Amino acid sequence: MRHINVDQEKCRHDGICTAVCPMSIIEMKDGSVPQLAAGVEDLCITCGHCVAVCPHGALSLDEMKVAECPPVKVELSLGSEQAAQFFRSRRSIRVYQDKAVEREKLARLIDMAHYAPTGTNSQQVQWLVVNSRERLHAMGAMVIDMLRNLITAGHPLAVAYRLERSVAAWEAGKDPVLRGAPALVVAHAPKSYALAQVDSAIALTFLDLAAPTVGLGTCWAGFFMMAAAQVPELREFLALPEGNACFGALMVGYPKYGYHRLPTRKEAAVSWLE
Repeated sequence: MRHINVDQEKCRHDGICTAVCPMSIIEMKDGSVPQLAAGVEDLCITCGHCVAVCPHGALSLDEMKVAECPPVKVELSLGSEQAAQFFRSRRSIRVYQDKAVEREKLARLIDMAHYAPTGTNSQQVQWLVVNSRERLHAMGAMVIDMLRNLITAGHPLAVAYRLERSVAAWEAGKDPVLRGAPALVVAHAPKSYALAQVDSAIALTFLDLAAPTVGLGTCWAGFFMMAAAQVPELREFLALPEGNACFGALMVGYPKYGYHRLPTRKEAAVSWLE
């Protein structure tokens, strides 16, 4: 059974931890130190809000000690203008250097991405990293076979996306599927988990935004993601754990070219209810 640990010398009885608990299960009675309400201890999702919010470092969980949680470094936070440029300068990279990506850098990206929020802090997103050009080429060939089948069947997607051009590019020695990227990061999760798609997309977005901080670029692997859901041979090739499915994937590599301008976008469509 979970319980919180309170350093009584540090606790100021300010009630901040009770206010931010997403499950509303921390209580303070008669000026006592914070404690989990009796009978609902099992509702704790170990999110760490109570540990993180205490300005005095007075509170910890059995699974989360204060010493394991480094303090927020305010001086490293992005300002509004920095954040705006950071988001606007993000680009989908489809042309990569002929250079392998170090395993350490990929691991670093996943380490940053796995702090993305998940439903009830369930943390069910898992990762598969394909860091082999031979394997990537083999997967690309499977995706192209799927595109050929869509074209033959006259599928609406074949018309909408002009898939014959992608097949022709592949046959000419180009890679319209994974763009010659040296690595692919796949997010997968149990198919039975209702929020698998959402949690995976959020985690991959974290990784997508983190990539430039280590000199890498990414692009969402749309054709691959489509095939991973439809092509049994590709699912077998990925060898995901039993019961899991691919819920998103990013190509990763060193960009061959740099970008020097911030392109415009349509105005945001916003409605206000006040």
